[in-house]
Amino acid sequence: MRFFTPEWAEAARAAVDTGPPQEGKLPSYWSWIDRARAGYTATWALGVRETGAYLVLTWKDGKCAEAAITSDPAAADYVLAAGEATWRELREGADPGRVVMYRGLRLERGDVLAFFRVIYFFVESLAALSQVPVEP
Repeated sequence: MRFFTPEWAEAARAAVDTGPPQEGKLPSYWSWIDRARAGYTATWALGVRETGAYLVLTWKDGKCAEAAITSDPAAADYVLAAGEATWRELREGADPGRVVMYRGLRLERGDVLAFFRVIYFFVESLAALSQVPVEP
């Protein structure tokens, strides 16, 4: 499936809703993720700078309920963007936490404090999203 297409968006929605495999981290970490996710409601727009395309993920009560591709992220609570090289690195296995920490994927709009209160939930969602297969 091709990157940033409606089919990929739906696969990404399903992946983030399921979450990544839970191996390699303490059960208390996953308990924190579960608490952060419980009742979570927000909309994320994750963009590719060079193309202006955004994956919009809508979270309702802890579930990723909708996904769409758009060029207008105005309705999103949080807008984040990265270059094509960063998206490629994520798909090739780059650590999502490091990508966010080193500002490869930048929060461009949204309440910074509220966003970072659930940063590990976001990072694990990004990890799940980055595992969705994409055609070269």
